[in-house]
Amino acid sequence: MSKSLTLLSTVLLLNMFSPVHAASSIDLSVKGLITPSACAPTLTGGGVIDHGKISAGDLNKNNPTPLPTRSLQMSVSCEAQTLFGLKAVDNRAASGSGSKFGVGFVNGDKKLGWYYLYFNNPMMDGAPARAIVSYDNGSTWRPEDALEPGLLSAMSALSDTSTPIAASNLAVELEVASGIYATAAMDLREEVAIDGSATIEVKYL
Repeated sequence: MSKSLTLLSTVLLLNMFSPVHAASSIDLSVKGLITPSACAPTLTGGGVIDHGKISAGDLNKNNPTPLPTRSLQMSVSCEAQTLFGLKAVDNRAASGSGSKFGVGFVNGDKKLGWYYLYFNNPMMDGAPARAIVSYDNGSTWRPEDALEPGLLSAMSALSDTSTPIAASNLAVELEVASGIYATAAMDLREEVAIDGSATIEVKYL
C-alpha cells in the first residue's frame, strides 16, 4: 500500500510542476466573392395580395377556412448570366409555423392564419425550368415548388434537378395560398387585420 501511495504522490507532484503549453495566437479569415453582375427582383401589383374585407360569419368556426388563391408575376433580371437563388424571410415569423408564413395574431397571442408561396411555370432565359430547394444552404438540392421561410430555392434545368443553373432572367408565377384558422376561440367582434409580410432575397451562389 505504501508503494502505491508514494507513486501517486510523485505523479501529483510532477503534474504540479509541469509547464502548461497553450497557443499564443489564433487565426481569423475574412472571405467573400465579389460578383461582376447584379440581379434585381420585381413583383407585379407592388407585391401586394389584398383579400379585401371578409365577414367573420363566413369563416369556419371548427376548421380552417381557405381564402382564394392569388398569383403575382415575379421576375429576376441580372446584368449577365448569374448563378443565384432565392430566400424568403417571414417578417411575421412569430405567427408562422414550419413552411407556413404568418399573418399576425388575434386576441393578442392567437395565430390568425397562414399563407404558402409556390413557384409555377418558371422560365430561365425563356426556357422552361424546375424549382428546386436546398435544406443545407446549397450543398444539395431537390425538386420543390414551395418557397419556404428561411430555405434557399433556385431553378434547375428540367433534365437535372440536382444543380441550379445560371441565367440573366427568371420569370415565374408566384402563387399565394392563404387561409384563416378555426375561429371558435377567436374574438372577432372588432375588425382584425390580415397582416402577412415577407421579404424575398436574391442570394448569389
